[in-house]
Amino acid sequence: MASQLSASSNSVTQAQSVTARKENNPGIAIGNALIYIVLVFGAILALIPFVYTVSVSLMNLTEATGGRLLPSTPQWGNYLDAWQDANFALYIGNSIKITLITLVGEMIFCTLAAYAFARMEFPGKTFLFNLLLATLMLPEAVVWIPNYITVSWLGRIGPLPWLNNWPALTIPFMAGAFAIFLLRQFFQQIPKELWDSAQIDGAGHLRYLIRIMVPLSKAPIMTVVLFSFIGSWNSLAWPILVTTTPDWRPVSYGLLSFLDEAGALFHLQMAGAVITMAPVLLLYFFTQRTFIEGIATSGLKG
Repeated sequence: MASQLSASSNSVTQAQSVTARKENNPGIAIGNALIYIVLVFGAILALIPFVYTVSVSLMNLTEATGGRLLPSTPQWGNYLDAWQDANFALYIGNSIKITLITLVGEMIFCTLAAYAFARMEFPGKTFLFNLLLATLMLPEAVVWIPNYITVSWLGRIGPLPWLNNWPALTIPFMAGAFAIFLLRQFFQQIPKELWDSAQIDGAGHLRYLIRIMVPLSKAPIMTVVLFSFIGSWNSLAWPILVTTTPDWRPVSYGLLSFLDEAGALFHLQMAGAVITMAPVLLLYFFTQRTFIEGIATSGLKG
Protein backbone atom coordinates (compact mmCIF):
# COMPACT_ATOMS: atom_id res chain seq x y z
CA MET A 1 0.00 0.00 0.00
CA ALA A 2 2.82 2.37 0.84
CA SER A 3 4.47 1.75 -2.53
CA GLN A 4 1.18 2.46 -4.32
CA LEU A 5 0.70 5.71 -2.43
CA SER A 6 4.29 6.68 -3.22
CA ALA A 7 3.82 5.96 -6.94
CA SER A 8 0.56 7.89 -6.97
CA SER A 9 2.13 10.89 -5.27
CA ASN A 10 5.04 10.81 -7.72
CA SER A 11 2.62 10.82 -10.67
CA VAL A 12 0.74 13.77 -9.21
CA THR A 13 3.99 15.61 -8.62
CA GLN A 14 5.16 15.00 -12.19
CA ALA A 15 1.81 16.18 -13.60
CA GLN A 16 1.98 19.32 -11.48
CA SER A 17 5.53 20.00 -12.62
CA VAL A 18 4.56 19.60 -16.29
CA THR A 19 1.60 21.94 -15.79
CA ALA A 20 3.82 24.44 -14.02
CA ARG A 21 6.35 24.36 -16.87
CA LYS A 22 3.58 25.01 -19.40
CA GLU A 23 2.24 27.89 -17.32
CA ASN A 24 5.72 29.34 -16.91
CA ASN A 25 6.42 29.01 -20.65
CA PRO A 26 3.67 30.84 -22.58
CA GLY A 27 5.60 30.23 -25.80
CA ILE A 28 4.39 26.62 -25.80
CA ALA A 29 0.74 27.71 -25.62
CA ILE A 30 1.26 30.28 -28.36
CA GLY A 31 3.00 27.70 -30.55
CA ASN A 32 0.14 25.24 -30.09
CA ALA A 33 -2.39 27.94 -30.91
CA LEU A 34 -0.52 28.81 -34.12
CA ILE A 35 -0.44 25.14 -35.12
CA TYR A 36 -4.20 24.84 -34.62
CA ILE A 37 -4.82 28.02 -36.61
CA VAL A 38 -2.75 26.76 -39.52
CA LEU A 39 -4.48 23.37 -39.45
CA VAL A 40 -7.95 24.93 -39.36
CA PHE A 41 -7.03 27.29 -42.19
CA GLY A 42 -5.68 24.41 -44.28
CA ALA A 43 -8.81 22.35 -43.61
CA ILE A 44 -11.03 25.23 -44.72
CA LEU A 45 -9.03 25.69 -47.93
CA ALA A 46 -9.34 21.98 -48.67
CA LEU A 47 -13.10 21.92 -48.00
CA ILE A 48 -14.08 25.03 -49.99
CA PRO A 49 -13.84 23.42 -53.48
CA PHE A 50 -15.69 20.31 -52.32
CA VAL A 51 -18.49 22.24 -50.60
CA TYR A 52 -18.82 24.55 -53.61
CA THR A 53 -19.06 21.59 -56.01
CA VAL A 54 -21.78 19.90 -53.96
CA SER A 55 -23.66 23.18 -53.54
CA VAL A 56 -23.68 24.02 -57.26
CA SER A 57 -24.68 20.45 -58.13
CA LEU A 58 -27.93 21.02 -56.21
CA MET A 59 -28.80 24.33 -57.92
CA ASN A 60 -30.82 25.05 -61.01
CA LEU A 61 -29.11 26.61 -64.02
CA THR A 62 -30.04 30.17 -63.07
CA GLU A 63 -28.62 29.84 -59.57
CA ALA A 64 -25.50 28.02 -60.79
CA THR A 65 -24.62 30.80 -63.23
CA GLY A 66 -25.78 33.59 -60.92
CA GLY A 67 -23.05 33.26 -58.34
CA ARG A 68 -25.17 31.96 -55.46
CA LEU A 69 -23.42 30.14 -52.65
CA LEU A 70 -26.29 27.88 -51.60
CA PRO A 71 -29.30 26.53 -53.52
CA SER A 72 -32.71 27.90 -52.60
CA THR A 73 -34.25 24.46 -53.13
CA PRO A 74 -31.99 21.40 -53.59
CA GLN A 75 -32.43 19.94 -57.07
CA TRP A 76 -31.77 16.25 -56.44
CA GLY A 77 -32.87 15.45 -59.96
CA ASN A 78 -29.61 16.93 -61.26
CA TYR A 79 -27.81 13.72 -60.32
CA LEU A 80 -30.26 11.57 -62.27
CA ASP A 81 -30.01 13.86 -65.30
CA ALA A 82 -26.22 13.79 -65.20
CA TRP A 83 -26.22 10.01 -64.74
CA GLN A 84 -28.38 9.47 -67.80
CA ASP A 85 -26.86 12.14 -70.04
CA ALA A 86 -23.26 11.08 -69.37
CA ASN A 87 -23.98 7.32 -69.58
CA PHE A 88 -22.29 6.90 -66.21
CA ALA A 89 -23.70 3.39 -65.84
CA LEU A 90 -21.28 2.14 -68.52
CA TYR A 91 -18.26 4.11 -67.36
CA ILE A 92 -18.69 3.41 -63.64
CA GLY A 93 -19.14 -0.27 -64.42
CA ASN A 94 -15.87 -0.19 -66.37
CA SER A 95 -14.09 1.58 -63.52
CA ILE A 96 -15.35 -0.94 -60.98
CA LYS A 97 -14.07 -3.86 -63.05
CA ILE A 98 -10.73 -2.19 -63.77
CA THR A 99 -10.24 -1.21 -60.13
CA LEU A 100 -11.13 -4.64 -58.73
CA ILE A 101 -8.82 -6.46 -61.15
CA THR A 102 -5.99 -4.03 -60.38
CA LEU A 103 -6.46 -4.32 -56.61
CA VAL A 104 -6.50 -8.13 -56.64
CA GLY A 105 -3.35 -8.28 -58.75
CA GLU A 106 -1.59 -5.62 -56.71
CA MET A 107 -2.39 -7.32 -53.41
CA ILE A 108 -0.95 -10.61 -54.69
CA PHE A 109 2.21 -9.34 -56.38
CA CYS A 110 3.05 -6.47 -54.02
CA THR A 111 2.55 -8.59 -50.90
CA LEU A 112 4.81 -11.34 -52.24
CA ALA A 113 7.47 -8.86 -53.37
CA ALA A 114 7.36 -6.94 -50.08
CA TYR A 115 7.73 -10.15 -48.09
CA ALA A 116 10.70 -11.23 -50.20
CA PHE A 117 12.46 -7.90 -49.65
CA ALA A 118 11.66 -7.92 -45.92
CA ARG A 119 12.26 -11.52 -44.85
CA MET A 120 14.17 -13.46 -47.50
CA GLU A 121 17.82 -13.34 -48.47
CA PHE A 122 18.86 -13.58 -52.12
CA PRO A 123 21.65 -12.18 -54.32
CA GLY A 124 21.22 -8.55 -55.32
CA LYS A 125 18.44 -7.92 -52.79
CA THR A 126 19.63 -4.46 -51.76
CA PHE A 127 20.41 -3.42 -55.33
CA LEU A 128 17.00 -4.53 -56.60
CA PHE A 129 15.19 -2.76 -53.77
CA ASN A 130 17.10 0.47 -54.38
CA LEU A 131 16.35 0.15 -58.09
CA LEU A 132 12.67 -0.28 -57.23
CA LEU A 133 12.72 2.85 -55.08
CA ALA A 134 14.41 4.77 -57.90
CA THR A 135 11.33 4.24 -60.06
CA LEU A 136 9.39 6.43 -57.62
CA MET A 137 11.44 9.37 -58.87
CA LEU A 138 10.24 8.94 -62.46
CA PRO A 139 7.33 11.11 -63.63
CA GLU A 140 4.34 9.04 -64.66
CA ALA A 141 4.37 10.37 -68.22
CA VAL A 142 7.92 9.07 -68.77
CA VAL A 143 6.82 5.43 -68.64
CA TRP A 144 3.72 5.79 -70.82
CA ILE A 145 5.50 5.12 -74.12
CA PRO A 146 7.58 2.13 -72.88
CA ASN A 147 4.48 0.64 -71.26
CA TYR A 148 2.43 1.21 -74.42
CA ILE A 149 5.06 -0.52 -76.56
CA THR A 150 5.14 -3.42 -74.08
CA VAL A 151 1.37 -3.96 -73.95
CA SER A 152 1.15 -3.64 -77.75
CA TRP A 153 3.80 -6.35 -78.20
CA LEU A 154 2.24 -8.66 -75.61
CA GLY A 155 -1.17 -8.18 -77.19
CA ARG A 156 0.12 -9.55 -80.49
CA ILE A 157 1.67 -12.75 -79.15
CA GLY A 158 -0.99 -13.91 -76.69
CA PRO A 159 -4.53 -15.25 -77.19
CA LEU A 160 -6.01 -12.25 -75.38
CA PRO A 161 -5.79 -8.75 -76.93
CA TRP A 162 -4.37 -6.23 -74.51
CA LEU A 163 -5.28 -2.94 -76.21
CA ASN A 164 -8.92 -1.93 -75.84
CA ASN A 165 -9.20 -4.53 -73.10
CA TRP A 166 -8.64 -4.94 -69.37
CA PRO A 167 -5.03 -6.29 -69.47
CA ALA A 168 -3.59 -2.99 -70.73
CA LEU A 169 -5.56 -1.08 -68.10
CA THR A 170 -4.66 -3.23 -65.12
CA ILE A 171 -1.55 -5.42 -65.48
CA PRO A 172 1.03 -2.57 -65.74
CA PHE A 173 -0.14 -1.32 -62.31
CA MET A 174 -0.15 -4.61 -60.39
CA ALA A 175 3.34 -4.09 -58.95
CA GLY A 176 3.46 -0.55 -57.60
CA ALA A 177 6.78 0.49 -56.09
CA PHE A 178 5.12 2.55 -53.36
CA ALA A 179 2.89 -0.36 -52.29
CA ILE A 180 5.86 -2.73 -52.13
CA PHE A 181 7.88 -0.20 -50.13
CA LEU A 182 5.05 0.47 -47.66
CA LEU A 183 4.36 -3.22 -47.03
CA ARG A 184 8.05 -4.09 -46.83
CA GLN A 185 8.62 -1.46 -44.15
CA PHE A 186 5.79 -2.85 -42.06
CA PHE A 187 6.82 -6.48 -42.55
CA GLN A 188 10.26 -5.63 -41.19
CA GLN A 189 8.72 -4.44 -37.92
CA ILE A 190 7.07 -7.80 -37.18
CA PRO A 191 9.21 -9.71 -34.65
CA LYS A 192 11.43 -12.39 -36.15
CA GLU A 193 10.53 -14.69 -33.25
CA LEU A 194 7.21 -15.35 -34.99
CA TRP A 195 9.08 -16.77 -37.98
CA ASP A 196 11.13 -18.99 -35.69
CA SER A 197 7.96 -20.29 -34.05
CA ALA A 198 6.34 -20.87 -37.45
CA GLN A 199 9.36 -22.87 -38.60
CA ILE A 200 9.10 -25.08 -35.52
CA ASP A 201 5.48 -25.78 -36.49
CA GLY A 202 6.62 -26.74 -39.99
CA ALA A 203 5.45 -23.60 -41.81
CA GLY A 204 7.23 -22.36 -44.92
CA HIS A 205 7.47 -18.82 -46.23
CA LEU A 206 4.13 -18.86 -48.07
CA ARG A 207 2.17 -20.30 -45.16
CA TYR A 208 3.86 -17.91 -42.73
CA LEU A 209 2.98 -14.98 -44.97
CA ILE A 210 -0.67 -15.95 -45.37
CA ARG A 211 -1.37 -17.15 -41.84
CA ILE A 212 0.66 -14.69 -39.77
CA MET A 213 2.06 -11.72 -41.70
CA VAL A 214 -1.05 -10.72 -43.63
CA PRO A 215 -3.45 -10.81 -40.61
CA LEU A 216 -1.00 -8.64 -38.66
CA SER A 217 -0.70 -6.17 -41.56
CA LYS A 218 -4.33 -5.16 -42.07
CA ALA A 219 -3.61 -1.46 -41.55
CA PRO A 220 -0.88 -1.04 -44.21
CA ILE A 221 -2.77 -3.35 -46.58
CA MET A 222 -5.87 -1.17 -46.30
CA THR A 223 -3.67 1.88 -46.89
CA VAL A 224 -2.36 0.32 -50.09
CA VAL A 225 -5.90 -0.60 -51.13
CA LEU A 226 -7.12 2.97 -50.62
CA PHE A 227 -4.23 4.56 -52.53
CA SER A 228 -4.53 2.01 -55.34
CA PHE A 229 -8.27 2.50 -55.54
CA ILE A 230 -7.89 6.26 -55.86
CA GLY A 231 -5.16 5.94 -58.48
CA SER A 232 -7.09 3.42 -60.56
CA TRP A 233 -10.42 5.23 -60.23
CA ASN A 234 -8.98 8.62 -61.22
CA SER A 235 -6.73 7.44 -64.07
CA LEU A 236 -7.40 9.21 -67.35
CA ALA A 237 -4.37 9.69 -69.62
CA TRP A 238 -3.34 6.02 -69.71
CA PRO A 239 -6.86 4.68 -70.47
CA ILE A 240 -7.20 7.17 -73.32
CA LEU A 241 -3.81 6.01 -74.67
CA VAL A 242 -4.60 2.27 -74.70
CA THR A 243 -8.30 2.37 -75.63
CA THR A 244 -10.12 3.74 -78.66
CA THR A 245 -13.70 2.75 -77.79
CA PRO A 246 -15.89 3.40 -74.73
CA ASP A 247 -16.17 -0.34 -74.00
CA TRP A 248 -13.39 -0.27 -71.38
CA ARG A 249 -12.93 3.43 -70.72
CA PRO A 250 -13.29 4.49 -67.05
CA VAL A 251 -15.53 7.01 -65.34
CA SER A 252 -12.90 9.76 -65.52
CA TYR A 253 -13.16 9.65 -69.31
CA GLY A 254 -16.94 9.66 -69.03
CA LEU A 255 -16.79 12.81 -66.91
CA LEU A 256 -14.41 14.47 -69.38
CA SER A 257 -16.73 13.71 -72.27
CA PHE A 258 -19.73 14.92 -70.30
CA LEU A 259 -18.03 18.23 -69.51
CA ASP A 260 -17.73 18.84 -73.25
CA GLU A 261 -21.28 17.67 -74.01
CA ALA A 262 -22.98 19.51 -71.15
CA GLY A 263 -21.63 22.83 -72.38
CA ALA A 264 -23.24 25.64 -70.39
CA LEU A 265 -25.12 23.29 -68.06
CA PHE A 266 -22.80 24.12 -65.21
CA HIS A 267 -25.00 22.55 -62.52
CA LEU A 268 -25.07 19.20 -64.34
CA GLN A 269 -21.29 19.28 -64.77
CA MET A 270 -20.92 19.65 -61.01
CA ALA A 271 -23.45 16.87 -60.44
CA GLY A 272 -21.36 14.60 -62.66
CA ALA A 273 -18.24 15.52 -60.69
CA VAL A 274 -19.97 14.61 -57.41
CA ILE A 275 -21.05 11.25 -58.85
CA THR A 276 -17.51 10.35 -59.90
CA MET A 277 -15.91 11.22 -56.55
CA ALA A 278 -18.62 9.69 -54.35
CA PRO A 279 -17.14 6.13 -54.35
CA VAL A 280 -13.74 7.42 -53.21
CA LEU A 281 -15.30 9.43 -50.39
CA LEU A 282 -17.38 6.46 -49.26
CA LEU A 283 -14.37 4.15 -49.26
CA TYR A 284 -12.32 6.62 -47.23
CA PHE A 285 -15.22 7.16 -44.80
CA PHE A 286 -15.37 3.45 -43.98
CA THR A 287 -11.60 2.92 -43.86
CA GLN A 288 -10.31 6.20 -42.40
CA ARG A 289 -9.31 4.74 -39.02
CA THR A 290 -7.42 1.85 -40.61
CA PHE A 291 -5.90 4.22 -43.17
CA ILE A 292 -4.58 6.61 -40.51
CA GLU A 293 -3.23 3.68 -38.49
CA GLY A 294 -1.47 2.32 -41.57
CA ILE A 295 0.18 5.65 -42.31
CA ALA A 296 1.26 6.02 -38.67
CA THR A 297 2.77 2.54 -38.36
CA SER A 298 4.30 1.97 -41.81
CA GLY A 299 7.55 3.24 -43.23
CA LEU A 300 8.90 4.58 -39.94
CA LYS A 301 11.69 2.02 -39.53
CA GLY A 302 14.19 0.93 -42.14
